[in-house]
Amino acid sequence: MKIADGESILFIGDSITDCGRLRPLGQGAGLGESYVAFVDSLLAAFYPERHIRVLNTGIGGNRVTDLDSRWQKDVIDLTPDWLSVMIGINDVWRQFDNPSDPCQVTIDLYETTYRTLLEQSRPKLKGLVLMTPYYIESNLSDPMRKQMDVYSAVVERLAFDFDAVFVNVQAAFDSYLVNRTTQSLCGDRVHPNKTGHMIMAKSFLTAIGFDWNLALQKK
Repeated sequence: MKIADGESILFIGDSITDCGRLRPLGQGAGLGESYVAFVDSLLAAFYPERHIRVLNTGIGGNRVTDLDSRWQKDVIDLTPDWLSVMIGINDVWRQFDNPSDPCQVTIDLYETTYRTLLEQSRPKLKGLVLMTPYYIESNLSDPMRKQMDVYSAVVERLAFDFDAVFVNVQAAFDSYLVNRTTQSLCGDRVHPNKTGHMIMAKSFLTAIGFDWNLALQKK
């Protein structure tokens, strides 16, 4: 597993990451109820010999431009060993639910801003994880799903460019939707229930080399 004993990992993003975390910094019992809390609990349960500090600075409603305005305070000043970023859902969603918004995050602005943020932080990190935005919709021709896939492709390209662990959250949800309905995860195709957050946590942990057989090996 890539994260070592004594290292810290900071999660930043929008409401999916935030999910009720404490202010100004989510940690310990104040991580909220998102995939971040599941990651923290599973790391402790499977790797009790590794003391990994998990931090959460997600804020609901954020777009990548919002991350830009708080990157110094909520990322750089906290000096994490590892950083995980998941942003883009609101960047796309606002184009559909509020198309008259003059501050839309176009695909070019999304990539340029995201790239600039990573350029500031990557040299100082031991590891970086980039998670795709997603839309819990199996119809690939759905307009918002199509647009989300375009933004997700940018994240994959950035992961390659910055030697980051790539987590395809959309693919994880797509796999689930082969057997279950969107409504079994959420009502708005964006904000998942606990099952959805566990899918994200599993996808994240698998990508960083989490050994799911440890429970059997330690019996």
